[in-house]
Amino acid sequence: MRSISVTMSVTLDGVVQGLGRPDEDTRGGFEHGGWGGRYQDDVLGREMAKGMAQAGDMLFGRRTWEDFIGAWAGRTDGNPVTAHLDAATKYVASTTLDSTDAWQNSILLAGDAVETVGRLKDEPGKDLSIVGSAALVRSLHAAGLVDRYVLLIHPLTLGTGARLFDGPAPLTEFALTRSVATTKGVLIAYYERA
Repeated sequence: MRSISVTMSVTLDGVVQGLGRPDEDTRGGFEHGGWGGRYQDDVLGREMAKGMAQAGDMLFGRRTWEDFIGAWAGRTDGNPVTAHLDAATKYVASTTLDSTDAWQNSILLAGDAVETVGRLKDEPGKDLSIVGSAALVRSLHAAGLVDRYVLLIHPLTLGTGARLFDGPAPLTEFALTRSVATTKGVLIAYYERA
C-alpha cells in the first residue's frame, strides 16, 4: 500500500492560492499572486531538495498539472527540479481531461478522485506526493487518504484567496515529527497522521 504526502505553501491565514506568479491563479479576482517569491532561501531549497530525493510518484489535480506543464515541461535548463519532474510518474486526477499526453510519464486517473486515488493507494508501488492541488487535497483529506503534510507556513496574511481547508475538515490528528525555520521566517512543519 502506498502513502500520500502533501507539500503545501500556506500563509498564516491559510491561503494557498497563487504562490508562485502574479498570473498563476487569479480565480475569484485573486490579486496577490506571487506572494511566495520573496521568502525563498537556501534553507527552503535544501528542504525541498530532500523531499525530491526520495523515490516516489507524483499526484496532481488537473489545474496544477496543467500549470506545471507550462512552468516545467520541456525545459532544458539543467535544473534538478526539472529532471525530477520529467522523470517522475505523474498521476493526474481529473473528470475533464481526455488525455495526459502533454507531459511525459503522465497517467490519467479519470473519474472521481477519491475513488481512483483510493484504488491507486491500495496498489503496490511507490509512495505518492502532491505539491499544491488544494482542491484534490481537500477531497483526499476528507476521505482519510492523506498520510502526511509538509506545510511551508509563510509569515504573512493576505485576507483573501483560496484556503487549504475552505469549510469544515473532518477531525484528523497529526503529530509534528520535525520542523525547520528558514532565514526568511518560513516554518517548514512535517506532520504524520497520528
